[in-house]
Amino acid sequence: MGGTKIFLAEAIGTFTLIFVGVLSITAGPPAGPAAVSLATIAFAHGLAIAVMVAALGAVSGGHFNPAVTFGFVATGRMTILRGLLYWAAQLLGAVVAAAVVRFTVGNAAVSMGTPDVAPTVGILSAVILEAIGTFFLVLVVFGTAVDERAPKSVYPMAIGLTITMSMMAIGPLTGGAVNPARAFGPALVSGHWTNHLVYWAGPLLGGALAGWVANGVFLEKAPTPAVAERGGPAPSEERAV
Repeated sequence: MGGTKIFLAEAIGTFTLIFVGVLSITAGPPAGPAAVSLATIAFAHGLAIAVMVAALGAVSGGHFNPAVTFGFVATGRMTILRGLLYWAAQLLGAVVAAAVVRFTVGNAAVSMGTPDVAPTVGILSAVILEAIGTFFLVLVVFGTAVDERAPKSVYPMAIGLTITMSMMAIGPLTGGAVNPARAFGPALVSGHWTNHLVYWAGPLLGGALAGWVANGVFLEKAPTPAVAERGGPAPSEERAV
């Protein structure tokens, strides 16, 4: 698949996550603050990922997350150079989304939508929580989008619901980013960098561990060339619907 198409797909998918995610947290007029709840925020993030994976997964594999891409690089399913292309697209999409929210709603909304660690949670605990949440996500990506034995129709919703699940569990503690781009874009635009390294250290660690476990323990078949190149299911693969 051409690099330009992959770059555009990853940028659009990540843009969608940050745009929808930040606005779901701020929930300005006419909805008002009463419309905001952990469930609505979690489902907004999960649905954004699910629909974008369904729409663009055939182009790029639908990573939209540097930690997911890192899991593919760490297991040798993607070259470092290709991984950097994915990272560049993801971070650009995140920054543009945050900039659009700032332009249309205001900087306070972007700052409010930037993940941060709760005062009652230590930095090491936050890193562990983000790592575990990302471990779940990348394990599901490998188990549904990569494993040829999995039904091909299930992976967009499975991945999206994993995001929802993680946000419901750790959202009040760390923001439940499980995605460096989800933190980076809003942080760059709003200037809210507090505890930012948590959202790189935790997700990258969790993504690599999940990739090694899934690739080394659970996957029985070597990837086809198309899977290794794209980081997701190939259209030609024989898989259950």
